[in-house]
Amino acid sequence: MTDEPTDLSDFDDRFEDPSEDPLFSIEEDPGQVEIFSRKELLKVGHVPESTRIVGRDGEIEAVAAELRPIVRGDPPNNVMIYGKTGTGKSLVARHVTERARRAGESNGISVGTVYVDCAQHNTQTRVARTVTRTLNERANTQFTIPRTGIGSGEYYDYLWEILDAAFDSAVIILDEVDRLDDDDILMQLTRARESGKADCHLGVVAVSNKIEYRDQLNERVKSSLREEEFVFQPYDANQLREIMEHRRDAFQKGVLSEDVIPLTAAVAAQEHGDARKAIEILRHAGELAERANVSSVTEAHVRDAQEWAEIDRFEELLRGSTTQVKFILHSLATLSDENPDSEGFSTSRIYDRYQEAAEKTNATVLSEHRVYELLKEQAFLGVVESTRTGGGRGQGSYLEHRLVQDTDIVLKSVLRDSRLKKLA
Repeated sequence: MTDEPTDLSDFDDRFEDPSEDPLFSIEEDPGQVEIFSRKELLKVGHVPESTRIVGRDGEIEAVAAELRPIVRGDPPNNVMIYGKTGTGKSLVARHVTERARRAGESNGISVGTVYVDCAQHNTQTRVARTVTRTLNERANTQFTIPRTGIGSGEYYDYLWEILDAAFDSAVIILDEVDRLDDDDILMQLTRARESGKADCHLGVVAVSNKIEYRDQLNERVKSSLREEEFVFQPYDANQLREIMEHRRDAFQKGVLSEDVIPLTAAVAAQEHGDARKAIEILRHAGELAERANVSSVTEAHVRDAQEWAEIDRFEELLRGSTTQVKFILHSLATLSDENPDSEGFSTSRIYDRYQEAAEKTNATVLSEHRVYELLKEQAFLGVVESTRTGGGRGQGSYLEHRLVQDTDIVLKSVLRDSRLKKLA
């Protein structure tokens, strides 16, 4: 086996006309039932038109009021949006900033907008690179921004030049801002004009699942941010049902059984009104029906889709996490599975299991202290719950860790990573 890259063009099984390749034929199979019509409506991250956004009129108006000054060429207010997963935080942030961009454009004001997923871009350098490269592409400047090889300071230098060259104002959305490993990015962005780095008016919309996030910021960042805060409440069952109805045309007419949308909404309502989960379940149910080549999506498909949606959601939580974190979670999950009556496990016990898993797969074995630190990170992210407990006479107190999510879901999720396949 060689490490040299393979030139795929050398493969012998090419077709003279690639469109004739049956593996990727786009011709309709007369025997295949069409389930979806506009599947993009069920895609996570899709920002629909305003008529499809349910139960967030007040929140849209409130956030817009803070950003409205930019369409007049004035500085916007910074915004912090809190709320549980699937409550429309990111949707509203993206919807409002896009409308602000268009309104500014119609008023002769150039407004740059950038969305950053901090779960994936969780360091200052990654955020600075994403913001800089995105605005550079949209402004079509003469700058060539390297993907690697420079630090956050150099990305900032490019950013200030791009902002002043091409934009009157800009709004940066930092989604899952609590996943950042350094809050200095907030200081850099919110003080850019005040410190003379850029003349452009710059606003930040920070989105977090954690209401306590602001308490963890240092005082200088809090002072610089001076944001308006909004808390998004969970959707109720009726709102979830309406959201699902507004996605009905993602499917071919008549393929959804009558009970599919009510059941999907009811399931999501039990999970603190999580609209994202409801949409994911609906999409998975459709895919299950499609694979089975049946003519309708039924309640049974919804029931089966629940687990897939749970696994997807857990993978979403782990976005940006290292393989080592997955080894640790696998270790905690197997311990939980083997000891269902236990309320938690000590770091040392988890570490013993982790060592076995890492050695079995020839992975690097971290120190016990590093595993402890990673468990604390997962507790902050809501994946693990850590509780200090007394160890009995002479033993002192220590932390016990347990999974918040069902162990079966955790195991199925982490085992999707090919590097953990040997543990299956």
